[in-house]
Amino acid sequence: MNKSLLDLYTDYLISSFGQTTATGLSRLLDGEVSHDRITRFLTSPAKTSAHLWRIVKPMLRQVEQDDAVLVLDDSIEEKPYTDENDLVCWHWDHSNQRNVKGINFLTALYVADPLSLPVAFDLVTKTETFLDAKTQKQKRRSQITKNARYRMLLQVVVHNQIRFRYVINDAWYASADNMKFIHKDLKKDFLMPLKSNRKVALSQQEKQRGHYQAVSQLDLPEEATREIWLEEVDFPLLLAKEVFTNEGGGAGTLYLVTSEVTLSNDQMIKLYKKRWSIEVYHKSLKQNGSLEKSPTRTETTQRNHFFASLCAYVKLEGLKLKTGINHFALKSKIYMSALRSAYAELVKLNPQSLTA
Repeated sequence: MNKSLLDLYTDYLISSFGQTTATGLSRLLDGEVSHDRITRFLTSPAKTSAHLWRIVKPMLRQVEQDDAVLVLDDSIEEKPYTDENDLVCWHWDHSNQRNVKGINFLTALYVADPLSLPVAFDLVTKTETFLDAKTQKQKRRSQITKNARYRMLLQVVVHNQIRFRYVINDAWYASADNMKFIHKDLKKDFLMPLKSNRKVALSQQEKQRGHYQAVSQLDLPEEATREIWLEEVDFPLLLAKEVFTNEGGGAGTLYLVTSEVTLSNDQMIKLYKKRWSIEVYHKSLKQNGSLEKSPTRTETTQRNHFFASLCAYVKLEGLKLKTGINHFALKSKIYMSALRSAYAELVKLNPQSLTA
């Protein structure tokens, strides 16, 4: 890995406000680094999660905590105008309930105040084609499910001996297999929301009898917790409920379960709010790390640009730690500096005021 070129390219991603290209970076550097050299950097063997770990490890070790949380989620970098391949293809966006063309990626985000650092990632590739029986059209699918990828990322984090206590994710990843993997195989605790139709029993005896009911049917006061037994999970969980006001002004209900049965309702709700860190990460990666601003066309260059955007995000976290300024304020500061420079150049070119 060419660290000097990676450093230049990530600086370019952070400071850019338009499309990011090899030609654009070369011109920015007045040709000191050729377009061909940058292209060779992007077409070099694709960088992986292991490469990211080498970069993020020194910063993480500074803030590592035993009670840190690991937030896992996926997102899609939309690329509607890019030719389809195994990496850039159609994915179901479960948050927006629609199909989206782009790069689907999973991240394990380490959250320990004051930093949120990506410590492992995986890009979904759909390498198999099949004929959809309903539409009679050719479609793509992955050989590995996203839940399997989720567990793979957790294994990577544990293998790298990263200290954390809780795994947090949204309801899409709240499967019984994932819960058992975290609690039994990894010896960690988790906090996850349940969909309102998930079946629970109120005691181990009722579970053995097969007496289940939907979690939404339980009579559970807002500030209380209750031990429950989830279908297909053979250890007790603690359930809490939060009633909130949604964007439309209506009432919504969040059902949270944890394997740490000593937590209070308030502790569970506060802990789950740390999941929001990954939403901020997704937004910053796409906007401040210029993830969506590259016209790369091949799978290798797309992978390497994605990797560089991750490194740009890590660099921004380092700047945040140093300056106390968040990513979006840092980007705004850079923009204002660029705007002043452009204005000064314009005045130099045309010193006479139009109003003179």
